[in-house]
Amino acid sequence: MSDYAALDAQKLTLSYGDRVTVVNASLRLRHGSVTALVGPNGSGKSTLLRALARLHHVESGAITLDGAPLETFSARTLAQRLTLLAQHRPTPAGVTVREAVHYGRHPHRYGLFGRDAEGAEHVRQALLMTGLDDLADEYVDELSGGQIQRVWLASCLAQQATTLLLDEPTNHLDLRHQVELLRLIRRLADDHDVAVGVVLHDLNQAAAVADRLVLLHEGRIAAQGAPHEVLTQTILSQCYEIPVAVTRNGPRISIDALRSLDAPLPDVASAHAQQTRPRATPPTSPMSPTAKATTMTESDMTV
Repeated sequence: MSDYAALDAQKLTLSYGDRVTVVNASLRLRHGSVTALVGPNGSGKSTLLRALARLHHVESGAITLDGAPLETFSARTLAQRLTLLAQHRPTPAGVTVREAVHYGRHPHRYGLFGRDAEGAEHVRQALLMTGLDDLADEYVDELSGGQIQRVWLASCLAQQATTLLLDEPTNHLDLRHQVELLRLIRRLADDHDVAVGVVLHDLNQAAAVADRLVLLHEGRIAAQGAPHEVLTQTILSQCYEIPVAVTRNGPRISIDALRSLDAPLPDVASAHAQQTRPRATPPTSPMSPTAKATTMTESDMTV
């Protein structure tokens, strides 16, 4: 893992219209490293990832890519260095898998006829890496949702960018292909020095694949650091507002919230009434915007 930051975001504030969605967020994606953005629904993960890809307006703050301001790159140059696998992409009709993967080569085509001497080989490698080589001549709109997800991932790989952003890439994949995709992400960082930023909902997946985690809560970064620093019982229970058990077996971290299924449901009416009453300013907690990254103790990890 390199100490050099491929993508460096400092004090970002993002919004949709008048609604502020991300506040004062700072993070770095490093070459040869996987950084996972985690947190509850609506915490700002996907919005932050889109801002890193220059697809969402930044109200304040700054982003640099390989040391240069993100806004200074032309669209072609940016696409040669950075690619995003979004959650939702349209499924083209009458397009084969091979043709769809070739879309990723667009930033590398030059001249009147779009010459790309290395394109065919990069597409072939991308198909092999994603296990799609046997489906290369099938039509994309005839594939399953999980297969289509792998087609777009292969297109990103064919793009040969050195920074890869993925928004919930394991969605729609069965267990086998989830594991294979996570292995591929890890291999891209370890063997190809790619800087990877990935939004994941599954905390166990994040703990297994990532070098660093960025935990968002209500638009603010609640904690960031190595998985064992961020994935503590206290922080997760407060962030997800449900009892969360965290256990450790050597380097492996396991997150379990299912035991809370036996707990009684909260009194929604009472909780709403408490929320509408004036409240005193709470003391600083691990979830406070002023709290720093948490250092875990052994007691935090064992239930």
